[in-house]
Amino acid sequence: MFENYSTPLLNRTRFLRRVLYYFFFSALVLFSSLALGVVGYHYFGELNWIDSLLNASMILTGMGPVNPMRNDVGKLFASFYALFSGLAFLTTQSILLAPLVHRFLHICRVDVSGD
Repeated sequence: MFENYSTPLLNRTRFLRRVLYYFFFSALVLFSSLALGVVGYHYFGELNWIDSLLNASMILTGMGPVNPMRNDVGKLFASFYALFSGLAFLTTQSILLAPLVHRFLHICRVDVSGD
């Protein structure tokens, strides 16, 4: 999808379109992760929808849980969701930064393939 180092740099309009595409894709990953957490906290943690949203948001951003889990199933879900959230955060950041890092490397003409 990205051009290699021997092709010319994309013009500003096409580059901004690419950045927007990756921004929306990373937002989709983020909101899907948040929805998974909200539903999980609601059903497994037996929290109301607002508390579920608060807990999922706090875990997803790395702040930590707000409400204690009352049952073992809720505690297991909270544990697995916390692990998943770390990966989701890194994935979202990677998707968001990919076009910017590629453009920087393209401008510097750095060959990352090692050839």
